[in-house]
Formats: sequence, structure tokens, C-alpha cells
Amino acid sequence: MTQSILAILAGFALLLWGADRFVAGASATARNLGVSPLLIGLTIVGFGTSAPEILISAMAALDGNPGLALGNAIGSNITNIALIIGTTALISPLQIHSDTLKREFPILLATMLVALVLLADGDLNRIDGAILLAGLGFMLYSVVGLGIRDRADPLGAEYAAEIPTGMSTPVALAWLVAGLALLLVSSRMLVWGAVNLATMLGISDLIIGLTIVAIGTSLPELAASVVSALRGEDDIAIGNVIGSNMFNLLAVMGLPGVIHPAAVPPEVLERDFLIMIGLTLVLFAMSHGLRGPGRVNRIEGSLLLLAFVGYQGLLYYQTVGAGR
Repeated sequence: MTQSILAILAGFALLLWGADRFVAGASATARNLGVSPLLIGLTIVGFGTSAPEILISAMAALDGNPGLALGNAIGSNITNIALIIGTTALISPLQIHSDTLKREFPILLATMLVALVLLADGDLNRIDGAILLAGLGFMLYSVVGLGIRDRADPLGAEYAAEIPTGMSTPVALAWLVAGLALLLVSSRMLVWGAVNLATMLGISDLIIGLTIVAIGTSLPELAASVVSALRGEDDIAIGNVIGSNMFNLLAVMGLPGVIHPAAVPPEVLERDFLIMIGLTLVLFAMSHGLRGPGRVNRIEGSLLLLAFVGYQGLLYYQTVGAGR
């Protein structure tokens, strides 16, 4: 068990650093090539912060553990909203100014509806995976269109302040390659440790994916959102979560369907997916400003955190407590 825990901890550490170096290298390369900061933020940064989940999903599916990949996708989305936005708003209330983000929310909700329909038959097969991956292409096309049309959006200025400056293209490319290599190695370590730990504890890899792996792979979004909020870049804090959640549904969930089709456990649809949709609707109401300017204050952040604690408690009771 010690080796498994060490592999998980080392995997998480390398994932965090690798994702940071990958995003920095890719962003600087794109900036040097003349790509606008808004487009970089909406595409490269969104992909980079989801790279840990994507690679872990692929590794888990290749190893014959699709439950870990499915749990990682849904668990990360729940963690992103309840833990990350909750913690960030508690530290610094979030004010939403970007029209681009408000238009991305319906895309996220539509993506969830499509994923729910595909999983409703209790099976994640290759056709489902291919549809989700095709949706990823359509989502990127839509997001790029928003970025091109809304160059004056305040979100662009916030992303411009975050993209590394003064990094030459050769250096940026070197960090991009090094970051990707670290992501590949660390994801393999983490999946190995997580599967071994689940086997030794006698619990499913789905639960490990929903809890330990989901929380660990969401750490880049947590760090990015908290730092952005403290700098007054509230739109980035929300944007990181929206972008990551869309990548999780389309790429992280689509890959195991294509690589290793498998049955979807009933509890995923009856418990986890419904909680994910409910939290997304709550965040949509807060951020869209149905009764005024969109914002997430400290009280709302506290409620999101309580929801996260309650969800983890529910998983513990259903997995461990009920068996005593």
C-alpha cells in the first residue's frame, strides 16, 4: 500500500508541474505566433488545465479500468464547481463581467444533456465515445468563433496578463514538450497507484476516480482560480471551470468509450450525474445574474463547499458506512 500511496502523491506532484509547464510553453508559443490572448485562454489554457484528466482517462482505459476514467470525468466536474468555485469565492467573491462566459454556459449545459442521453442506456460504447469526441471538435469551433467575434471582451485582457512574455519560441516549445512528457509519465504512475489502492481497499475504481483522482487532478484549476481571483481576474476563475468541465465531458469521457467500451454503473446516472447537473445549474444562476449582476459571494461559496462535503460524505456512507 505504501508504494501505491507514494505513486499517487508523486504522480499528482508531477501532474501539477507538468500541466503548468505545458500551458506556459503552449501559451507562449501561440502568443509568439500572433494568436490573440482570448483565443489562447479559451483553447490552450482550457485544454492544458484538463490535460491531467485527459491523460489519466486514456491510461486508465488502456489498462482496462474505464470506471476510473468515468469517475474522474464526473468527479472532476463536481469538484470544479463545488470545491474550487466554493473555495475561491470564500477567499475572494467573484464578479462576472464577461459576455463570452455567459454564452459558454448554455454550451456546457447542452453538452451535459448530450452526455446524459448517450449514457442513459447504461453503456458507454465506441459510438458514444466518437460522438463525444466529435462534440469536442464542435465545441472548440464554437469557442474559437466566440473568441474571434468578442476580441474586446474583458476576459481577453485578463488572459493577456497571465500569458508568459519574453519567452522565445524555442524555449516555449521545449517547455511544451517537457510538460507533455511529464504529464504522460505522471499519469501512468497515478493510475497504477490508484488502481492498486482500490484493489487493496476493496472498493471500485469508480469511487477512486470520483474522489482521490478527481480532487487531485482538479488541483491545477484550484490553484489557477484562487490566484486569478486574488488578482481581480474573476472571469478567468469562472472560465477555467467552465472550460475544464466541457473538456471533461467530451474528451475525458469520450476517450474511454472509444478505447475500452464498458457498462455504466447505475449509481453514476442516479447519483453522480444528477449532482453534477444540479451544481452546474446553481453556478449558472449565480454567474448569470438572474437578479442583478452575475456574482458568487462568500455565502454562496460556503454553500457550494457544504455541498461538496455532503457529496463526499454520501460516497463514504454508500461505499463504506453501509457495509458495516
